[in-house]
Amino acid sequence: MTTLFDPVQLGAVSASNRILMAPLTRARATRDHVPTPIMVDYYRQRASAGLIISEATGISRQGLGWPYAPGLWSEEQVEAWKPVTAAVHEAGGRIFAQLWHMGRLVDQSVTGEQPVSSSPIAAPGHAHSYEGNKPYETPRPLGVSEIPALLETYKTAARNAIAAGFDGVQIHAANGYLIDEFLRDGVNHREDDYGGSPENRVRLLREVTAAVVDAIGADRTAVRLSPNGVTQGTDDSDPASLFSVAAKALDDLGIAFLELRELTPTGTYGASDVPPQSPLIRQHFRGPLILNSDYTAETAQAALDSGVADGIAFGRPFLANPDLVERLRTGAPLNEWDTSTFYTQGTEGYTDYPTLEAQPVA
Repeated sequence: MTTLFDPVQLGAVSASNRILMAPLTRARATRDHVPTPIMVDYYRQRASAGLIISEATGISRQGLGWPYAPGLWSEEQVEAWKPVTAAVHEAGGRIFAQLWHMGRLVDQSVTGEQPVSSSPIAAPGHAHSYEGNKPYETPRPLGVSEIPALLETYKTAARNAIAAGFDGVQIHAANGYLIDEFLRDGVNHREDDYGGSPENRVRLLREVTAAVVDAIGADRTAVRLSPNGVTQGTDDSDPASLFSVAAKALDDLGIAFLELRELTPTGTYGASDVPPQSPLIRQHFRGPLILNSDYTAETAQAALDSGVADGIAFGRPFLANPDLVERLRTGAPLNEWDTSTFYTQGTEGYTDYPTLEAQPVA
């Protein structure tokens, strides 16, 4: 029987176990979106994951509206990422960069321009900015003539990731950001080739993924989707039809793996009564399938046993437990995370969570 601690091949990466570190925004970069030295320690500490997926990382200033989040569009950013990836590799780990365009969820005070989306529909809730929280702005529709330049931006960011020492990239197509805003009909009201049918709404995802595959290879390209329920105001009327088409498109491109963030009815950060789409997606996507959201050691193993999942990505448990793999292996208790330090800029609640070796004996 396959266990969480068995190796798995994820494209070009031979992962030592099936426990991935999910992408986690932590806001420890500079205001110019350049990685900082404390990020080296943070990622090194978690290198026992089979694969680390980095925090969401901006592909351009237009697409990065989260204060103090890192980017991958400048040479300065590439150089600052190099010590991070080197530290992970020296500790025996592997790391992908998650490529992020936030779409309508950016704030103009961070990006300097009006946000873009599939359609001119403002998101509910509020944006994070350097001045505090403020209502989301109404975005402008991304023009068809702008899409070739967007694809080039993704290609450049992917090449920059490899130059910075990452083992590959994951395209963020989940959680209500730009690509997800094109995928789901609750937001996408377009009447051109990028709107209407599921095949049209999947077009941008397919084109972005093909562009990145062209830039760095399919075996170093992964994708993240969130196929069930409402995420940051983004929803779909028929997720089964939509994500069947999306899964088939990604399968045709031969990507390294597909990760799904699937909400549950009792989710701690987002909940949904829409059934998980992973069993259906499994029928259309033949590559490694990684599941995420509120898994425990027991439910993670059950997902592997079911044959649906090839690995599990853990988010907040990895945030608070740098040695999560060993804790899951031994059944040791987990540290609790501190939500008040999720997006602060210091080491508190970032690199100071204790490992089993560092904790005092009771």
